[in-house]
Amino acid sequence: MADEPVEPGISLQRSRNMAAIRGRDTAPERRVRSLLHQLGYRFRLHRRDLPGSPDIVLPRHHTVVFVHGCFWHRHPGCRYTTTPRTRSAFWETKFRQNMERDARQQDELRAAGWTVVVVWECELREINVLTARLRTIGRCGTLPDDEVTESGTGSSGVNTVP
Repeated sequence: MADEPVEPGISLQRSRNMAAIRGRDTAPERRVRSLLHQLGYRFRLHRRDLPGSPDIVLPRHHTVVFVHGCFWHRHPGCRYTTTPRTRSAFWETKFRQNMERDARQQDELRAAGWTVVVVWECELREINVLTARLRTIGRCGTLPDDEVTESGTGSSGVNTVP
């Protein structure tokens, strides 16, 4: 019965597609790591002793980097933040839980004194802008063009209050 989907109402093809989605070492994550390395930063990957096992940890700069997919983590205002038409209640719950978990983990990291940087998958389309943004890591704990909100994070998810 290996050809039957795990959950009723989900096609076998959808089940296979979802199973193929990776949680770490994704192409966007590898591109950000390559950029950071080219800029001279040295880092650790997926430190499990930190909340959320950040994708990239720069211990020297006390900074963590999360590389988020716009679809899964609901990048505000992004055209890639779409919701599937089938099983919309399931997806809305899934996305809400993802966003709540992201916020909780980032708050825990900030409380522990870490600077949190979120790189959205769509930002990789403007590599020069992203490179300039990453180049500022470790300088005063902020990144350029970041608006501070009530939570102390900027529009790009960067902790602007060290």
